[in-house]
Amino acid sequence: MVQEEIRRRNAGTLLRQVHLRGPLSRVELGERMGLNRSTIMALTTELSRAGLVDERSPVDTGRAGRPSLVVRPAAERCYVLAFDVAVDRLVAARVGLGGMILDRREAVRPRAGPDLHDVVAVLARFGRQLHRAAPPDARCVGVGASYCGMIRPGDGMVRYGPDLGWVDQAFGDELGRRLELGLPVAVGNEAHLGAQAEQQRGAGVGLDDLVYLHGDVGVGGGIVVGGRLLGGDSGYGCELGHMVVNPYDGRPCGCGSSGCLEAEVGERALLDAAGRPAELFGRDAVRTVADDADRGDPAAREALRRIGDWLGIGVANLVNLFNPGMVVFGGMLCDLYPGAAAQVRARIARHVLPVARETVRLRTAALGDDATLVGAAELGFARLLDDPLAVFTEAVPSTVGARPAKGSRGCPETSARAVGTGIAVDAVAAG
Repeated sequence: MVQEEIRRRNAGTLLRQVHLRGPLSRVELGERMGLNRSTIMALTTELSRAGLVDERSPVDTGRAGRPSLVVRPAAERCYVLAFDVAVDRLVAARVGLGGMILDRREAVRPRAGPDLHDVVAVLARFGRQLHRAAPPDARCVGVGASYCGMIRPGDGMVRYGPDLGWVDQAFGDELGRRLELGLPVAVGNEAHLGAQAEQQRGAGVGLDDLVYLHGDVGVGGGIVVGGRLLGGDSGYGCELGHMVVNPYDGRPCGCGSSGCLEAEVGERALLDAAGRPAELFGRDAVRTVADDADRGDPAAREALRRIGDWLGIGVANLVNLFNPGMVVFGGMLCDLYPGAAAQVRARIARHVLPVARETVRLRTAALGDDATLVGAAELGFARLLDDPLAVFTEAVPSTVGARPAKGSRGCPETSARAVGTGIAVDAVAAG
């Protein structure tokens, strides 16, 4: 029994290595896992027979002797469905083992108040389309979803989503029921998932301590400490956007407080500071301010300066508290940070302890707007990577549970976008 448990754990560890790091030779896997050659060969053979990995001869290495086989994740045969619910958009994707986005759908999400029915209807339709479009021999091993709100661990309940009024909405259960795949839907907070994605696959690869700030209408956050996400007592930790940075004359926040970080640097704060009318909102309006600032528009430049100052105060507090190796700016902040970097660095120089600011780096999200979607996919893969041989045999073939979807109201569909790599990284170290 103990030997069987060790074998299962080792199979999961090996699969996780090629899933996160890409193709690796048997020799490299043995070195990473501390296992001998025969044990690695037995594990890769078993995973290959199950259809989870492929083993191929490497290209000519120029070295004498027989080269070690290279183990690759079977991206087309094993996949998850991943969903990302932001304030203004809905995204669904089929993500193969190894993290490659194989297919995707997107729709606009109107700002129309509590809209659980509409959101679930659109995502379920997309999910069934993606499932039907998969190769006949492919298997769906999980479903993960990212939502812009506070998520109760375990059941995907949205406890609080202030931007569109979601309170105690059974998002995970409803989406799972409408997908009709017989698979549970794992749901996580968008910024938490973005933090993990950037640490595993993005700007923070190789770092154990990282802070991720995600801008949408407001600001969310995720903190990785010692390689693990900081969740808090009930799973609602790292609400960095509700850290108070301006307690005396701060802007009102949707949470009921005032002077929160997201109130001072969020979408509305930026647009108001730039003198934009109230009827303008959304990502395009934010990008327009950033573009105008680049072209020298005085109002836009002053707006970015003001936003950058408050953002810098928040970042300085976080660096002093957690001593991260990197602070990553994602979502809307990818667009704003390049024009506000000088103010952020100035606040760090003024307020952060010298020993902490010596090494911290400031970056925009390498995964761009897909950081939260990639994080959702990793939620979907979690069960497989814990016990690959058992989970894959129970997985849902692409020909099962894929009835034609009925039309749904709301959330007009838009064309899918190609997978991006984010905007250029700001490689300036703080300090």
